[in-house]
Amino acid sequence: MRKLLFISLAYVLLLLRPAGAGAQIVNRLKVDDDTFQRYAWGRMQQFNPDNLHLSDSLYRVGTEQQNFRYRCLALSLEFPVRFALGEYERMDEAVGEIKRMLEKRKDTRSFYYPVIHEYCQLLIHIGRASDAMLEARAMERIAGEEKSALGKMYARRIIGLIQSYRTNSYLAIQNFTMAADYCKEARCEQELPNLYILIAQEYIKMREFEKAEEFCVKAEEYQQFFPSLHTKTQMTRAYLYNAKEDWKAFWKTYDALVSDPLYKVQADNDSRYEMDVAYLQSKGLLEEALAKADSLGTARMRHALKHGIYAAGGSFEPAYGELSSLMAEKDSIYIKVQNEDMAILDAEMNNAQLRQEAERLMHQNQNTILIGFLVMFAIAFFAILFSQWQLRQNLDEMRQKNNQMLLARRAYQKALDSKEAENSFRIQMLQNRTTNILTDYEDILNL
Repeated sequence: MRKLLFISLAYVLLLLRPAGAGAQIVNRLKVDDDTFQRYAWGRMQQFNPDNLHLSDSLYRVGTEQQNFRYRCLALSLEFPVRFALGEYERMDEAVGEIKRMLEKRKDTRSFYYPVIHEYCQLLIHIGRASDAMLEARAMERIAGEEKSALGKMYARRIIGLIQSYRTNSYLAIQNFTMAADYCKEARCEQELPNLYILIAQEYIKMREFEKAEEFCVKAEEYQQFFPSLHTKTQMTRAYLYNAKEDWKAFWKTYDALVSDPLYKVQADNDSRYEMDVAYLQSKGLLEEALAKADSLGTARMRHALKHGIYAAGGSFEPAYGELSSLMAEKDSIYIKVQNEDMAILDAEMNNAQLRQEAERLMHQNQNTILIGFLVMFAIAFFAILFSQWQLRQNLDEMRQKNNQMLLARRAYQKALDSKEAENSFRIQMLQNRTTNILTDYEDILNL
């Protein structure tokens, strides 16, 4: 039973793989050739449970050698198998460990982005579109910070797949177109044909057949480089011809598909059953078409196809019953989408609150730093003013001392000058007295 589950899920996921997947398995983590060859072999059969043994071996070697690159390779082999086995919690744990090892490493982005993109594809397939959206937003934020066109391409492609899952074809096309632009900017042309096919499928849903044909032609231009694209483009053309009711072209394309060995490998069961139902209905084989429609695993698609078959055969009562079941299924999906939108909104609001808190703390730190700088500046400023005041005080004291010394010197000089004048006067008086005495003596002698 588990093996059958694995096989059916493997078919489902093969259409999710990038075109030319084998050609795109490159040594992005720069490990040794022997290890890479083992890893590449595992990737070529990525849903095979035997990959768990290879994963365990690589992880053990990576742990012993403390080599995170080996561990990343091991976990990237493990999580697709966990998905195929329905072990979604183990799948989340494996991807979570890869993220913890690689989120801070810019040198491993060429490995990180495709791994998260593949994980998101699996999340969408099991109805966890809200989780995929959060992963896409996180990837887009990282890619924006690092200006990585490759990361932006994968993020927009995931968002496009989510919008397609929600039947928002217009928004899906917008995101796939943005992804194609980023793809060219990143020079990752091998992803372009896949994006063109996705765009074509959305235009078919919108019944814009000329646009769908245009993108089918664009995708076919790459088939010589990626041969595995042929099946995808042929299936897309078959959808297109069936929607246009171009039966001759549809029958020819259908016959070519079912005779192609790759068709059974690359198309999931529901896609092939849907194609068979369309073929049988176009041939007027309504009972056979109803029996084949019952084989579909997706209830929504089963009700839609059976409604169309009954209506085409004029069986209006069962057609109404299938339509009622289809509308109930759509209502449940609508409610689920609303819940997912609310979850995304809550998460984005929480992220916004966290960003606001981070900004508040950043501003608070900036204010603290500014206040600290102003305090230090004020201290330095007052220290300079105080030192200048002290210098001025010292200069004033020195000036006062110099003035006092100058006044003292002047007083001393004045005293000296006064003493000298007094001495000169006394000498003069003495000279005068001497002269008078001599004159008197001469007078006496003359008598």
